[in-house]
Amino acid sequence: MHAADAAAHLLGIEVERVEPGGALVRMTARSEVLNGLGMLHGGALFTLADTAMGHASNSHGLDAVAVAASIDFLAPVAEGTVLTAHAVERHRHGRLALYEVTVSDGEGVVVAVFHGRTQVRRTAGRGAAEVP
Repeated sequence: MHAADAAAHLLGIEVERVEPGGALVRMTARSEVLNGLGMLHGGALFTLADTAMGHASNSHGLDAVAVAASIDFLAPVAEGTVLTAHAVERHRHGRLALYEVTVSDGEGVVVAVFHGRTQVRRTAGRGAAEVP
């Protein structure tokens, strides 16, 4: 899945670990994605968290897509900061699942918390039709 994710590659997002219901991804805040105030653009931070959720939600072998998400930005991120996004599945039933993603800097400071909901697709994929 990651090999075909052009957005993740554009931002330099790397997958560290994927396990059933969880994922850990990493990104360095580069100058190309800073906002006008000189800090990491919120859209880049959101994409990092969303990528972690995407890997966690697809870890069960079914095609899952985001249907809702929100993020709380807790601290600014400076250029050169290495960020990790840790996605954890909090609930899964039928075609729906809920995820929490914590984004931290290299010092362990939580800079953002992301909540998302995914849904398994009914159309062709890696087994989407197996879920009612």
